[in-house]
Amino acid sequence: MKRRLKVHKEGYAILFSLLTLLVVTNVIVFIESPNRILSVVCLVISILTFSFFLYFFRNPTREVEIDDENLVIAPADGHIVVTEPTEEWEYFDGKKMIQVSIFMSVFSVHANWYPISGIVRYVRHYNGRHMAAFLPKSSHENERSTVVIENENGHKILMRQIAGALARRIVTYAAPNHKCNINEHLGFIKFGSRVDLFLPEGSEIFVEIGEATRGNETIIARLPDAQ
Repeated sequence: MKRRLKVHKEGYAILFSLLTLLVVTNVIVFIESPNRILSVVCLVISILTFSFFLYFFRNPTREVEIDDENLVIAPADGHIVVTEPTEEWEYFDGKKMIQVSIFMSVFSVHANWYPISGIVRYVRHYNGRHMAAFLPKSSHENERSTVVIENENGHKILMRQIAGALARRIVTYAAPNHKCNINEHLGFIKFGSRVDLFLPEGSEIFVEIGEATRGNETIIARLPDAQ
């Protein structure tokens, strides 16, 4: 059975505006230019441009079934760029944690999923710069949104959506005190970007730097048994 391409709702307005602009441009070129080759070139470029944006806003259906509430699932497509011990100051007041970061290129699916099921305890958006998302300081200086989730075993993890050099908008659906589940979208980041996870010390990490991830499929880590 052939799968139908699904478009994420965050792309509707952009795709409609782009399609309108491209159609108008091609009509003007066709009417005003005596050179038919120019019209063909303009049409080909328009088709390729629209196809790229359509591909960028794709929204694949992915569902995962797990029987362990301590498993952390990748919240995004991309590649692992950080796995290291660190201190988290925004919510955990300098508590030692393990940071796992995923860099998303413009070719990645840019929907973000909840990495664990539980209750959302904290949500905050920060305006900021738009430097390259793979740089370490982008986690603190770029536009970003922070979400803290507590699972049924009492573990809290922090997920941070970070805008990149091309990204100009972070969308976060999470709201404080709302119940969340894996297989649900947490948000969307438009164009190149990054997602950071901060996990409790003692978590077992299953990914390495350079490894590719698939959102809502790749298992990132397992949280400790005891709180």
